[in-house]
Amino acid sequence: MKKVLFSATVDSHILCFHLPYLKYFKEQGYEVHVATNSDEKIPYCDKKHNISFERNPFKLNNLKAIKNLKKIINKEKFDIIHTHTPMGSVVTRLAARNSRKKYDTRVIYTAHGFHFYKGAPLKYWLMFYPVEKFLARYTDDLITINKEDYNRASRKFKTRVHYIPGVGIDPKKFDVKMSDSEKLDLRKSLGLAKNDFVLIYPAEISKRKNQEWLVKSLSSLIKQNNDIHLLLPGIDSLNGKINELVKNLNLEKNINLLGFRNDIPNLLKISNLAISSSRQEGLPVNIIEAMYMGLPIVATSCRGNNDLIEDGKNGYIVSQNDTEQFVDKIKKFYMQEIDIDIFKKNNIKKVKKYLLSDILKEYIKIYNSK
Repeated sequence: MKKVLFSATVDSHILCFHLPYLKYFKEQGYEVHVATNSDEKIPYCDKKHNISFERNPFKLNNLKAIKNLKKIINKEKFDIIHTHTPMGSVVTRLAARNSRKKYDTRVIYTAHGFHFYKGAPLKYWLMFYPVEKFLARYTDDLITINKEDYNRASRKFKTRVHYIPGVGIDPKKFDVKMSDSEKLDLRKSLGLAKNDFVLIYPAEISKRKNQEWLVKSLSSLIKQNNDIHLLLPGIDSLNGKINELVKNLNLEKNINLLGFRNDIPNLLKISNLAISSSRQEGLPVNIIEAMYMGLPIVATSCRGNNDLIEDGKNGYIVSQNDTEQFVDKIKKFYMQEIDIDIFKKNNIKKVKKYLLSDILKEYIKIYNSK
């Protein structure tokens, strides 16, 4: 029986993005293995391996992880190894480097956004770029999900480099039906009135996603227009820092930090405008999801965001930390100075290339190539 291994630092990465791919291999008769640093049950997985991956590259546990994963790879003799997440992929490729020759194992790495990018801190370039360039020699196929990463990797790295825009979103998840009364009930449950203008930014609360700048930038606009509200669904990785900022600015009634939510499609349905203040992205799923729902978007200029948004057509791209421009674009939608239907139509048309059915076909081509 053929065998495939998917590896990532954490279970959540597999559960959020790769179940359709595990399902594909299962349907093709493969024995499906998953390696992460935790013990959640993974659908379509035949064997689960707990490996001590650490996100911090300087943790000694990663050396232990290489040793343990190497034993598993030598024992199982996988036909394909598909690895994800930065440190998960470093460990996996080092552990698999001999099996490529011994057992003809294909090693595929999807880079969901390199840590080095245009505008990244110098220390990121010094730390991560040499590692990725070195490990390219132990990678049969490198898949990039945005054009900046693809252009750099295809020029600089000695391996086969592919461009596939993301992992694909499943339309079934977002084809939700909500009556007007259901939309109103959801709004009421969040303290929103029927005619409030709702901004939404579904993302982890983090330094990279830049919610601190976002809240400060929107504070004056919200205080001048009390019917503007901001929804921030997402896990808090800043230990309440943004909550405290919202309280200090007396914006608790207008800015809702919702924590983890499993009803993002419904929240998008009751929103008027999607926004992003991110400093850098791989290819942001939250924007693709907003596009599918037909929402116009105002987002900061960065890798990933720039791949998805055509300025003035399906949204607006704003320079990093340009508060005045960011607020001005939001006001254009709030004041109804723009024909939102044009943005909606453009997004629904543009998002088709990011749907799971088409993206999966591109991955299958790579899986089946020699």
